[in-house]
Amino acid sequence: MNYRMIFHTLGRIAIVLAILLVIPAVLALCLGEASWWAIAITVGISLAIGLVLMLCLKPKDKVIFAKEGLIIVSLSWIYVSAIGALPFVITPSPAKLGYIDAFFEMCSGFSTTGATILTGDKIDTLYMTDKALLFWRSFTHWIGGMGVVVFLMAFETGDSNRGMHILRAEMPGPTVDKIVPRARNTAKILYLLYIGFTVVETVALIIAGAVADKLPIGENIFDAVVHAFGTAGTGGFSVRGSSIAYYSAAYQWIITAFMILFGINFNLYYLMLLRKFRQAFGSRELWIFMGIIAVSMTAISIDLALANLPFAQNAHDTVRHSLFQVAAFISTTGYSSIPDGLNINSFPLLSLGILFLLMFIGGMAGSTGGGLKVSRVVILCKAVKKELRKVLHPRNANAVKFEGKIVSDETLHSVTSYFGLYMLILAATFIVLCFDTSVAGYATSVGSNISAVESNITAAVSCINNIGPAYGVAASGYYMYNWLSKLVMSFAMLIGRLEIYPILLAFAPTTWIKR
Repeated sequence: MNYRMIFHTLGRIAIVLAILLVIPAVLALCLGEASWWAIAITVGISLAIGLVLMLCLKPKDKVIFAKEGLIIVSLSWIYVSAIGALPFVITPSPAKLGYIDAFFEMCSGFSTTGATILTGDKIDTLYMTDKALLFWRSFTHWIGGMGVVVFLMAFETGDSNRGMHILRAEMPGPTVDKIVPRARNTAKILYLLYIGFTVVETVALIIAGAVADKLPIGENIFDAVVHAFGTAGTGGFSVRGSSIAYYSAAYQWIITAFMILFGINFNLYYLMLLRKFRQAFGSRELWIFMGIIAVSMTAISIDLALANLPFAQNAHDTVRHSLFQVAAFISTTGYSSIPDGLNINSFPLLSLGILFLLMFIGGMAGSTGGGLKVSRVVILCKAVKKELRKVLHPRNANAVKFEGKIVSDETLHSVTSYFGLYMLILAATFIVLCFDTSVAGYATSVGSNISAVESNITAAVSCINNIGPAYGVAASGYYMYNWLSKLVMSFAMLIGRLEIYPILLAFAPTTWIKR
């Protein structure tokens, strides 16, 4: 185990975090907000930690293997969440939170989950008094969307030996392939595409905000930037208490389109840039992803129309809200277009069931979306089909194929093992939440214990799949959960974003034993 390289890299991450925190600090100074010095203190703390780790633990050997790559990624994500929470704890503004709440918010931010303990009223208050902290909250989505360590690989010069181990540990999906020979160049290409899409969406939202929403120029630019951050990272933090419902239909259509675009494998965009359109559009996963969206949107549109809900009184509004929520759930962004005073619980039962299933599926492998991933779900289904055929025709060859290639037994084993572990962690998270009597008490005051069970299972699914919204009493936020539940959900969000193994490996005692 190359301990020095692990902690030296963590020191570099600490310095990168300090540099990134300078942006909201400068914004707070420009806006005259009191939180600037809280952010500045956090910059100093992170910078000091980074310099100590870098100077005191210079590695003799910079080569890292799979184990070191997994540990570097998991420790980096825990570190940025733990330190990134400090401005919310130190600030004297209305944004001041207890450390557990702030840690939950940052885990939700960096993991691009979008679950929040802030009520709509508090978010609206912060919008008037502390935009810098709201900016930092959404900026974590953008950083975490492509990956904290991938960000370091893309923009820091230096040696990149074994960088693919880090790329595989941090990029979601059953497999990760380099799109160019060097992992560092792969990271650069991915981030350039990521930045390009973010800029295009920001410009589109600024135009919509000026023309359709008539927002003042300062508010318009700020709102457009933070919502582009949330969409790019498929996170879902909004700076308005009513989320995207605050804005016009045009604004919502733009965000809908980009939620879908960011749920698509970025490798396909690179192929398009190379004019390999046949190869890009020949992706089976792409067409399955788009097919799921089309079928789900159609079913929910019909269901909403039959339910005669107040926000679905004509065909345009019905289709808009249906497609928006489908895109928000399958891309795991979690934004809401449901008008103020209502929430996801207002949807009819069939629609809720479809959206619940979309929580599990998630985006495509290689996208910024969470969930199991479309490719993994397809491979799981094909593996089940293979076993059924094996029972009926034991002597026949039953190879599993996906994207025109035979899926290796190693990949099949990896996918099925991952799913088994995923279900165990989901069940454990749900059981822990059911011990939280504060939720049951809150549910009883507004409904019944059935509502508490509904909240807990959807909250567990939402956190592990990095969705954000939940059903029942948790539909309005996670503030009613106790400190232990929030800690468990915080780590569930990180486990889901890093796809289980890096976090589990970091906390396994055998990992740290020298051999």
